[in-house]
Amino acid sequence: RKPRAAPRRPAEPATPIVEKAPDARTVLVVGDFMASGLGEGLDTAFAENTKIRIVVHSNGSSGFVRDDFYNWPEQIKSLIETEKPAAVIVMLGSNDRQQMRVNGEREQPRSEAWTNEYERRTEAFGKAIASVKVPYLWVGMPAFKAPKMTSDMLAFNDIYRTTAESHGGEFVDIWDGFVDEDGAFVTSGPDINGQPVRLRTDDGIYVSKAGKRKLAFYAEKPLMKILGMTAPTGTPAAYAPAGAPVGAPAPAPMAVDRTVPMLLNDPALDGGSELLGAAAPAKADGSGEKLVVEGKAPAASPGRADDFSWPPRGQPAAAAATETTTAITP
Repeated sequence: RKPRAAPRRPAEPATPIVEKAPDARTVLVVGDFMASGLGEGLDTAFAENTKIRIVVHSNGSSGFVRDDFYNWPEQIKSLIETEKPAAVIVMLGSNDRQQMRVNGEREQPRSEAWTNEYERRTEAFGKAIASVKVPYLWVGMPAFKAPKMTSDMLAFNDIYRTTAESHGGEFVDIWDGFVDEDGAFVTSGPDINGQPVRLRTDDGIYVSKAGKRKLAFYAEKPLMKILGMTAPTGTPAAYAPAGAPVGAPAPAPMAVDRTVPMLLNDPALDGGSELLGAAAPAKADGSGEKLVVEGKAPAASPGRADDFSWPPRGQPAAAAATETTTAITP
């Protein structure tokens, strides 16, 4: 008998294609292959938002080290002038763990000379964006499967943070979204809805579709802040509904009809002092009821252990004895 095939997972619903408004604001995403994945995630996040258009200009093998291959400080200005974005998002640096030529010498990654030159190039990139007066986000690198690569990315993120904050940008830290509680690389983890999914590919470098969406999730809220758009509370995606006006005032609070508390002696009432249906207080007839209702214990029977009367009831008082003195006759 042939074994049954494993049931197929239901296909994900296709993302509806929504035509962007003529005045939609452009968000330019630039960088290496990680930026390409981030752009896909943002495109999914804003697929139904007619007011935001995501444009990706990435070069998968580029970085700051091989400026002979692609020079980002020079290219970024022309890209911004062409696209005229409302905001720029940068994710760049995953290819930079390689030797760099400095003053004619090949320097090893993260050596002193290498680091100084790398900081100079990132500074030039940050200044180029700042010079065109466009707000930007710099998304940091995630952890990778190779421990040495992860260590290098931590050092790179410190440089990116300093550069962004020094030149009017904002650094977006995504590190915690792709590591476990101990800070170690993970292949699988929670998606934007908290469900366990595969975030990375087997090589521990690239990100899956869910991972791309998670990259975008980290950038959404600061992006919406830059664009002056407010996200509805309680939703994982930080963007306003399609067609909502930017900066629209919050709706007026709904009036709630509340019943005012009433006192029993309120003159506006009928003068009654009791609630409707209230029963008359019980009358204490028997000795047992007096004890329960009025708290009065019945009198103790004469001679009983709880009869503390003195002199004891029912017994005549003893006559006082007369003391006499008898004279002794000698």
